[in-house]
Amino acid sequence: MRESPPGVAVVIPARYGASRLPGKPLAQIDGRPMIWYVWENARKSRCATHVLVATDDERIADAVRGFGGEARMTSPGCTSGTDRVAEAARGLSEEIIINLQGDEPMMDPSVIDAVAG
Repeated sequence: MRESPPGVAVVIPARYGASRLPGKPLAQIDGRPMIWYVWENARKSRCATHVLVATDDERIADAVRGFGGEARMTSPGCTSGTDRVAEAARGLSEEIIINLQGDEPMMDPSVIDAVAG
């Protein structure tokens, strides 16, 4: 009997208060917020069983929920995107957690699949 493949969660950290470009996840690209493109490419991954955006900002969470995505609120005290991913991943059942940065709207879903193995 073959074992079932492990679950793969793609967690996308996104914050509003970037020093160089505040509100970057909500920056419009061809009529949609940047975070939508990141989420959509993660969702297109063949291996992803769960995709969520981790944020400490209600504006980002509202935008994500508005396009049907899952947003998980995290502490404003997270000092890095990786810390935000770790906090959001607590309690997930997936065996593999992929940290996909929220400012990578051109990420090819096949790269996510390759990372998951």
